[in-house]
Amino acid sequence: MRKDIIEIRWHGRGGQGAITAAKIVANAAFVSGYKGVVMAPTFGTERRGAPVFTSLKISKQKIYDLSPITTPDMVVVLDHSLLEEVNVVDGLKDDGLVILNGPKPASEYSFAGARVAVADVTSCGVQAGLPPGIVNSGIIGAFSKATGLVELDLLVTAIKDEFVGKKPELNAKAAEITYENTFIGDI
Repeated sequence: MRKDIIEIRWHGRGGQGAITAAKIVANAAFVSGYKGVVMAPTFGTERRGAPVFTSLKISKQKIYDLSPITTPDMVVVLDHSLLEEVNVVDGLKDDGLVILNGPKPASEYSFAGARVAVADVTSCGVQAGLPPGIVNSGIIGAFSKATGLVELDLLVTAIKDEFVGKKPELNAKAAEITYENTFIGDI
C-alpha cells in the first residue's frame, strides 16, 4: 500500500451532494498540483435521505488503484445525524481526521484517537444565503481549513465552476464562511 496516497471517504445522505463535494475537491486538487486524483462514487439503491458515501484519493504521483476506500486517512461527514446510523469512522487510520457538519463544539465529539474538525455547516450555508440543508459547498470550506491540502481560493473557484447557473456566489460564500467557522479539536 502506497504511503503517498491520501484517502478521504465522504459520508452524507442522498441528495446532500457528497459526491458533488468530493468531485469539486478532486478538480481543485488536480489544479493545485496533485497528479493522482481518483474519485470513486458508490451508487446502489441510494435514495434521497439514505446514507451514502464516496471515495476520493489524492497523491502527488499517479494513482492506479480505483477501489473504494476501506482504511481512510480522513472522513468527511455532511450530516451529524449519520453518527447514529453509520459507523463513519470504520477503518479510519490511527491519528485520522474526522471533518463533521455538527452543531456542537469539537470537544463534544470523540472518535477513539481521531482528530476532529467541526463546523455548523448548515448554519453557515443559511448565513451565506442558501436554503437550509444545502451543505456540500460549505463542507468544502471545512475540509480546506482542517486539512490544508488544497487552498481555499482554488476550492472557491472550483465551486463557482461547478455551480454555474445554480447560485455560484452563494455556494462560494458558504465555503468561505464555513472555513472561518471551522474549529479543530485536540485528540
